[in-house]
Amino acid sequence: MDASSKRVIVAGGSGFIGRALCAALAASGWRVQVLTRGASRPASTGRPEFVTWDGLTANGWGHLADGAAALVNLTGENVAAGPWTAKRRKSILESRVNAGRAMLQAAEHVKRASGVLPGVLVQASAVGYYGDTRDAAVDESHPSGGGFLAEVCRQWEAASAPVEALGVRRAVIRSGLVLGRGGGILAKMLPQFRFFAGGPLGDGSQGFPWIHLEDEVRAIMFLMEREEASGPFNLAAPRTVSNLEFCRALGAALSRPCWLPAPAPLLRLVFGEMADDVFLAGCRAVPARLSELGFTFKHPDLARALRELAG
Repeated sequence: MDASSKRVIVAGGSGFIGRALCAALAASGWRVQVLTRGASRPASTGRPEFVTWDGLTANGWGHLADGAAALVNLTGENVAAGPWTAKRRKSILESRVNAGRAMLQAAEHVKRASGVLPGVLVQASAVGYYGDTRDAAVDESHPSGGGFLAEVCRQWEAASAPVEALGVRRAVIRSGLVLGRGGGILAKMLPQFRFFAGGPLGDGSQGFPWIHLEDEVRAIMFLMEREEASGPFNLAAPRTVSNLEFCRALGAALSRPCWLPAPAPLLRLVFGEMADDVFLAGCRAVPARLSELGFTFKHPDLARALRELAG
């Protein structure tokens, strides 16, 4: 594909993963258009074009999908940003479902106008789809589990599924915990360990599926460009670990102890139901389908990844 024809529309491009993805896409010759709640801005040196949207529909931007090589939907409110009140639950779910439906609306707009449909939609999801499997390994064939986050993931994925009937290839990325500088789970854990207060969540036996931010971005771009890549893909490092193993590795990378666990009863007291779904649940998600397609991880080793990121 000629560089001038590689145009991608990214929803959620200002988030932790989205910023890294947009930078990598631009460096690879893609023309990047980021959907934003703010004002529209033309592209400038080193920065993508920003296009205003309402976060709900394809109004005002749907026409841009005509001829786009790819749509990438990373939109979703942070599930751990506050207690799960009824209002927060509604907002967490609707932020994801509405964005997925907006992608579908954009594709439908192109279809009605007899334009050129986007080549692919990369739809975000999470390993929370599988629910709490504790220490069990799960690949993409594993059924969805129970709990609020699993239900959110099911509806999140389903919202954009009808684009496939229109003729748009769709790759669903079930991401693990993304490790990178300046955001994500690592930004929350580093201060605790640096102040000698780090330790596992609960008994630490739950699976802790992780992926380096660079590999997350590389996997998304890989799926965008592989014509045979459709359906769900676990984006998690192939060497799975438990929460306790992760915390010990992080402590070692920082030359700090891993000695102060957060007891499950305390987490439930402070966070309510969110504690069981976010902090105490886990799985060992394995990237079976990515591996089958030949994707190679640049950061498969946790200890090395943490030394690099925490340095």
